[in-house]
Amino acid sequence: MALLLGFLLLLGLCEDTMSEEPSSSQYHPGGLEFQLPPTSYQTSDSYDPGPAGLFFHIVRLFVQIVQPNAFPEDILRKIIQKKFDLSKDMSQILTDLKIGIIICAALGLLFVTLMPLVGFFFCLCRCCNKCGGEMHQRQKRSGPFLKKCYSVSLLVICVFISIGIIYGFAANQYMRTRVEETRKLSDSNFNDLRTLLNVVPGQIDYILDQFTHPKEKAFEDLDNINSLVGDSIYERLKPKVLPVLKDIKDLAKDMKTNRDTLVQVNSVLTDMKHSSAYLRTSLRDVKTSMEQTLTDPQCSLPAVAPTCNSIKKSLSVLDGSANFDHLPSLDGHITQLDGLLQTDLSSLVQKANESLSNIPEEVQNQTRDFITEFKKTLNSIQSDVKNISTKIPIQKTLSSFVRYINNSEDYILHYLPTMEESLLCCDDVPAHVWLVCLVVVCLLTLILTFYLLGLLCGTLGYDQNATPTRRGCVSNTGGLLLMVGVGFSFFFSWIVMTIVVLTFVAGGNMETLVCEPYRNKKLFQVLDTPYLLNEDWKYYLSGLVLNKPDVNLTFEQVYSDCKENKGLYAALKLDHIYNVSEQLNITKHTGDINSTLENMNIRIEDIELLDKTGMKTLMDLRSSGIDDIDYAAYLNATERSPTRVNLISFANDTRRKANQLPSGRLKTSLKSHVDTLINIHQNQVVPLQNSMSTMNKQMKRLHYRTSGLKVRVSTTIFFLNSTQDFLTSQLSEIVVEESKQFGSKIISYFEWYLQWVEMTITQQFAACKPAATAVDSAVNVFLCSYIVDPLNLFWFGMGKATMLLLPAVIFAVKLAKYFRRMYSEDVYEDDPVNKVQSKPRVQTVPRVQTVPMKK
Repeated sequence: MALLLGFLLLLGLCEDTMSEEPSSSQYHPGGLEFQLPPTSYQTSDSYDPGPAGLFFHIVRLFVQIVQPNAFPEDILRKIIQKKFDLSKDMSQILTDLKIGIIICAALGLLFVTLMPLVGFFFCLCRCCNKCGGEMHQRQKRSGPFLKKCYSVSLLVICVFISIGIIYGFAANQYMRTRVEETRKLSDSNFNDLRTLLNVVPGQIDYILDQFTHPKEKAFEDLDNINSLVGDSIYERLKPKVLPVLKDIKDLAKDMKTNRDTLVQVNSVLTDMKHSSAYLRTSLRDVKTSMEQTLTDPQCSLPAVAPTCNSIKKSLSVLDGSANFDHLPSLDGHITQLDGLLQTDLSSLVQKANESLSNIPEEVQNQTRDFITEFKKTLNSIQSDVKNISTKIPIQKTLSSFVRYINNSEDYILHYLPTMEESLLCCDDVPAHVWLVCLVVVCLLTLILTFYLLGLLCGTLGYDQNATPTRRGCVSNTGGLLLMVGVGFSFFFSWIVMTIVVLTFVAGGNMETLVCEPYRNKKLFQVLDTPYLLNEDWKYYLSGLVLNKPDVNLTFEQVYSDCKENKGLYAALKLDHIYNVSEQLNITKHTGDINSTLENMNIRIEDIELLDKTGMKTLMDLRSSGIDDIDYAAYLNATERSPTRVNLISFANDTRRKANQLPSGRLKTSLKSHVDTLINIHQNQVVPLQNSMSTMNKQMKRLHYRTSGLKVRVSTTIFFLNSTQDFLTSQLSEIVVEESKQFGSKIISYFEWYLQWVEMTITQQFAACKPAATAVDSAVNVFLCSYIVDPLNLFWFGMGKATMLLLPAVIFAVKLAKYFRRMYSEDVYEDDPVNKVQSKPRVQTVPRVQTVPMKK
């Protein structure tokens, strides 16, 4: 009770820090585990009797057969309520309670009564030469067979008697050995109870000290608030904001790339216009010069005229087909892009990205003062929690309980030597249970020894050729030893049976009335009967502990809970006095924490993704008209050949024709023109072709990049406005949500701690297993296993051996006639003529003589 009051006082002092509303958080913080350190006890919670357990079980089965009726709960209730009337309830006792044990005890008493009487009359009968007392043996043909049967039967009976004696001796020695361990068992149980009392203050301090873990976890999160809150805000904004900023950055990059491409294309276009004009002039001059050369008089000659005419006709294709004057200049678009590029969109995007990336740092800067104050609050709460243990007079409460344990131990140690002297042989005290049992075992062993020695001497000394009156000394000694065993059986068996009956009644009743009901908990069920121990209390234990007799608190439930090592709170149902589940709640216990977290005000300035200048630049880009350039005209112009004919082919063909002309000025002049055409191709046509190819590729790329520019820019502007509206309307809400989530995470550490405190107090704190173990040690181990079980095994073995003395006496008396030397014998006379055996006649032989017998 003192321990219980101290426990309730602890809960009462904790009430100031507990709430009235139950906690609803089911969050399990990672890396935050609590566990009450296990307590080791000396006494084992189970008892193993070893190999003897099998024999104990056999005896229990025998007791159950003898007494198959159920445990007499009604009679026990009447005895407890002092309503038992022996005269009225005797019939019920005989029929329902112990009729089997009473019958067995009556049979044993009958054995005790009749065995001495039978022995007395048996002795008188033998003194009158009756009952086998006549020293004359009738010789029969079945004599040898009967002797063997009697010998084997007596030997088998002796073996069974020896087994019973072994049971008795083993039980007696087992009891002595175990009772010697009683002091050690008692000391270990009291040490375990003291350990339980000593560990309670340590458990209280340990539970309170565990507040350090959630506090340190909270400190760690507070130091990392920039990543826990700031990064969370950033991660929530990133999917919305970064794609838009990336689109703007890509537009800025494409805009610069397009401007560079336009500048390059415009430059190439200017060069192409000059080159094409110069090419046309050069080709025209060559054509004119060749026409003048073909006016040479030599062309009028008939042999030369066809060649000259052929060359003259081919001059019509000698012309420059490339003309780029119709292609407009791109200076206007370049100028427009130059104006747009004056606004550095990439810098604006980088600025917006920096604003997002600086959110964690801004959160840390804004919460620096809050974190300092919050840590002070947690340190203050920890100091208050630790001071709870100093307010609990637990040592004073436990000291009274320790005194109760010490008094109980002194009482046991005072009477333990008396009990040991009663059960063991020590200090030369004459009367002991162990000594009495040993004497009983020795008496049966003595009888068994005479029987075995008689069998041994009679069997070894028996001579089948010797007549009954001439048997040897060894055989005669065997017969005498058998008769001594018979005499001792009559003389001592009733004494042994008396001890057997007494131990049977005591051990059998203890087994059926105490041990078996304790093992199947029916004894607890009787004690838990409503209004049994107190007429005003329905449940005695709840009335005694809780002062609420209507609460269903039973001995069986308390014993089972303590056996499972549950705490006192659960075992004694202390929730009816103080409901920890209602009191252990985070709201009130962490009121200061909640109020402090509410003051954590984080404000993030509105993030401007793009200013007005940048927005205007995007809108101007949309209307810049770059995507409206006539790319088809540029592509078609650059895909043509600069000349109408391949100048190299034309020059080679002209050279071939000139080679057909006779040598002279005409031939020389034509070859000179051919060289000029080749030079024009190499120095003008080829560069112009390269420029046209370059321009064609650049225009294709520019066309690809600017295709759908208006839609692209319009989409970007739409998402930019949408994201900006999201930041304006939702940013503060996101900040508040993340702040609350951070605060909930901090609170969850203390919620988890208090949930563990609740579970520990209700299930593990002051685990009462040593109390259940002490009860088991007193009843199941000491009383039942140390005393009742070996006592029952003793009477079981001794009773079996004593009952077997009855057939042993009969066979020993019968067998002694075949071993002892007789005073007279049967003499047979043979008829040599008729060969007919005559009737035997009795002849007393005072001395040894040989009398032949006809077989």
